[in-house]
Amino acid sequence: MDIRQETIGSILVRSTNWIGDAVMTTPALRAIRESFPNARVTVLANPLVAPLFTGHGAVDDVIIYDRKGAHAGLRGKMRLARDLRTRRFDLAILLQNAVDAALIAWLARIPRRMGYRTDGRGPLLTHGVAVDGATRLLHHVEYYLAMLARFGVTTGDRHLELATTADEDAAMAELLAGHGIGSRDALLGINPGASYGAAKRWYPERFAAVADELSRRWGARVVVTGGPGEAAIAADIAAAMTTPCVVMAGKTSVRELMALIKRCDFFITNDSGPMHIAAAFGVPLVAVFGSTDHATTSPWSERAVIVRRDTDCAPCLLRECPTDHRCMTAVTTAEVVEAAERLRAGRQALPSQGVS
Repeated sequence: MDIRQETIGSILVRSTNWIGDAVMTTPALRAIRESFPNARVTVLANPLVAPLFTGHGAVDDVIIYDRKGAHAGLRGKMRLARDLRTRRFDLAILLQNAVDAALIAWLARIPRRMGYRTDGRGPLLTHGVAVDGATRLLHHVEYYLAMLARFGVTTGDRHLELATTADEDAAMAELLAGHGIGSRDALLGINPGASYGAAKRWYPERFAAVADELSRRWGARVVVTGGPGEAAIAADIAAAMTTPCVVMAGKTSVRELMALIKRCDFFITNDSGPMHIAAAFGVPLVAVFGSTDHATTSPWSERAVIVRRDTDCAPCLLRECPTDHRCMTAVTTAEVVEAAERLRAGRQALPSQGVS
């Protein structure tokens, strides 16, 4: 079925709810834009994710779905559906898997509703796709593209895409200059957080050791990134380091975080939203993986190396480790430093070192 043969003038895209997942949908957004070049594309996203799509080349408009505020409860959903109905969308593309996304599109009387038949929402979809075992094994970038391809919505360009403005970049440069970091200084980003849960996090003292060593070898300045919930972890890293660093965790908006990561020359990170932002901006990065599945959520970049250890319990996909966190304790600072050196030198990392 090729939906491109139908008259589609206005499209609502329901975004995913996590920053990393949302970044991984950007090739799907490009496929939508290329397949419907004359349609108006609007993204519906929560307040955390919505800033990612400001000024995005594939998006014309962004609507915020505030489930904790204006759109809380059934009454809030009905209010949102009424607002969407006035815009007369021809097609809803549901990249989020929840029944909530399909229910709102149905309540908004959007005549065509496309998405995976997950969460029992199949009857609410007009263009549904079943999820089989092979589909579940796809990398998230391919997962979203595979659903669209069933209806003729494709792209030949599968790279991630984010954008900041010149003003945002200049403002970040000014902010860093206030901390003594000039435009010619090499900048190493350290991202110790992972909002999903502690099971995804490597250890502050090991991040600190890596930052100290790479800063010494490369003559780089160090900035520690993260959200408000990671400020304490960032402070622990700063306290453990022997060289000065700039702690920006909890001090940036999403847009400012994007500009900061874009400015980095290298990034050391857990599996997290900022990891995917770095991949989208082509920043070389080393990612430490433990409890999560590197096959489906690895950084979608040729300038990335994963450091992980095969253990009998990983990937468990749990928020908190119920045992001894062996998937993370097994990853050493020496391995991460070596992976960074090899990537910076343009050499492939060695699988025998536990590096992918």
